[in-house]
Amino acid sequence: MTSHRPTLFQAKEQAKRLRAKRAAEGVQIGHAKALEAVAQEYGFRDWNTFHAAIANRPPEGWSLGGRVKGRYLSQPFQATIIALKMLRPGWYQLTLDLDEAVDVVTFDSFSNFRKRVHGVVGPAGTTQEKTSDGTPHLSIDL
Repeated sequence: MTSHRPTLFQAKEQAKRLRAKRAAEGVQIGHAKALEAVAQEYGFRDWNTFHAAIANRPPEGWSLGGRVKGRYLSQPFQATIIALKMLRPGWYQLTLDLDEAVDVVTFDSFSNFRKRVHGVVGPAGTTQEKTSDGTPHLSIDL
């Protein structure tokens, strides 16, 4: 049994990895059975009980004053959360105060530094908005 509880997204990803691992071993299991196994690993009797315990909870450390790290417009950062609002299960509006300002301009001729960042991130910790190369604007390490 594990004491750290994952987010709903992380638990579902764990179930997918379990299915892939079992398939590589020649054992086919259904998605529901994989979800049940993940729930039991965290000490819950079934997936429904586990889901109820983690469904609306933000990732660990995501609270006012909490510390996060990630990338903003491809620039690495560490930051303090100064505003947090759940928009719907799994989706959060964040305002971050970056420890060090990041240059969000890729041109050599000028710079534009940002120290405060706002964004809406989903279950994977990334924004839907992407740069021209397909990278999410904001990505928070989960």
